[in-house]
Amino acid sequence: MNAIMSTSKSPLKFFLLVLVLSIPFWLVGFLDLPKILPNLPVSAMMFVCPMVAALILVHQENKPNGMKDLLKRAFDFKRIKNKIWYAPIVLLMPAVMILSYGMMRLLEMPLPEPHIPFKAIPIFFLMFFISAIAEEIGWTGYITDPLQDRWGALVASVILGTVWAVWHIIPWFQGHPNPEWVAWHGAATVAMRILIVWLYNNTGKSVFAAILFHTMINVSVFIYPNYGSGYDPFITIILAIAAAIVTFLWGSETLARYRYTSLSATDVNR
Repeated sequence: MNAIMSTSKSPLKFFLLVLVLSIPFWLVGFLDLPKILPNLPVSAMMFVCPMVAALILVHQENKPNGMKDLLKRAFDFKRIKNKIWYAPIVLLMPAVMILSYGMMRLLEMPLPEPHIPFKAIPIFFLMFFISAIAEEIGWTGYITDPLQDRWGALVASVILGTVWAVWHIIPWFQGHPNPEWVAWHGAATVAMRILIVWLYNNTGKSVFAAILFHTMINVSVFIYPNYGSGYDPFITIILAIAAAIVTFLWGSETLARYRYTSLSATDVNR
């Protein structure tokens, strides 16, 4: 029944609706308005669009309590039966950023001295947690499963990650008018989506897991030197390696069948 319901959803319709809803935010972003944060333009407020698009489509699908059920998934942390998954959810992105910074320092690459705004971290976390809820209600809660049901987890992740990256291009240029930065960050975004789907599939399909990891992505980037302006290719390379490792170990079809144990996440969550 769930497979039938998910395959009835149109990924193309969802993606187009998200893009159309985002246009006003992109246009406002071209105005000479103060940034929300350094390197974060006003157009970043488009984070609401995936959730709004998902809710519109759920309403059109005439599902009883569909909108309410979708919103509830933002806090479905009870699906995370094995608490060890909180380790990669919370620690993976900070580890990636620290490793990247260390490699840059080791190679004596130009980079500002680290200045971590510790007092601002709780504010960053709350702000990015709210925005991650709105994004992942759409990207993960609504459209990830239909994509997986049709093309498998890895291909679905790449498709969704590519759309996610393209959706960000205009705000990235508005906050960071640097084509090289945008290109590397776009590639990293695809790798991040593979990791999000991997975590989602291994935590009982918990949207909360995706939201928390998404939050840690943004928090980790913004406590990087100069609010992420020191972003470098090492971050993308490390994320790509991590995505390749989880694909090899958990399998491209589901990203949830660990090859070295007899019991996989897909078996446990049935």
